[in-house]
Amino acid sequence: MAEFEYQDVAKMIDHSLLNPTLTTDDLEAGIQLALAYDVASVCIMPYYMKTCAQRLAGSTVKASTTIGFPHGGHTTAIKRAEAEQAIADGCEELDMVVNLSKVLSGDWDDVRNEIAQIVEIAHKAGQKVKVIFENSYLNDEQKIRLCEICTEVNADWVKTSTGYGSGGATQEDLKLMREHSGDHVQVKAAGGVRDLDTLLAVRAIGVTRCGASRTAEILGEARKRLGLPEIEATASDNSGY
Repeated sequence: MAEFEYQDVAKMIDHSLLNPTLTTDDLEAGIQLALAYDVASVCIMPYYMKTCAQRLAGSTVKASTTIGFPHGGHTTAIKRAEAEQAIADGCEELDMVVNLSKVLSGDWDDVRNEIAQIVEIAHKAGQKVKVIFENSYLNDEQKIRLCEICTEVNADWVKTSTGYGSGGATQEDLKLMREHSGDHVQVKAAGGVRDLDTLLAVRAIGVTRCGASRTAEILGEARKRLGLPEIEATASDNSGY
């Protein structure tokens, strides 16, 4: 018997459509792929958020986008405006990048205040926030402090990376983040989850979401192992992460 059900793994995937060179045709194809495989969400470039939300309406696939992406150096006012616009456009989950410069500088009050503001905006609208750390530039002490802050301000997820830094999710980081985040905070892996076995491995750690562009390959293999029919859906594999 398989060690998972299809929905167990499909609803872990945030299908990433963040590569800035994707055309509108690519974005439309990616949305249709996400619907066909019934993933957790589509994480799309902010300018296409409204259209994406319209395409996903009535489905179980959520609309998500990025805030302060990919480097996190936007002012808090701009991140707030991005969050408000995204929610107005139908965004249900906001993937927000921390101010990496302030994290590395140890300006924890500013880091906490900014995360708290975006969480407050999202939660007031009934939506959720994933806080992106960019772990490849951080030491364990900094990662742990971010987990503590996200727990304190009731963020919904802590997330390893943007997919555009110098590295992606590692099992060591995921274990660290799970250990130091509150039970009400979930963990998302981004960058490096490119096959089903890796997805299952991070699931065993306690990861509930993964940013992925190789959705068709991962879930195609899942369906094959489970003896489910193949899904006829294709899209560009250069979407990010």
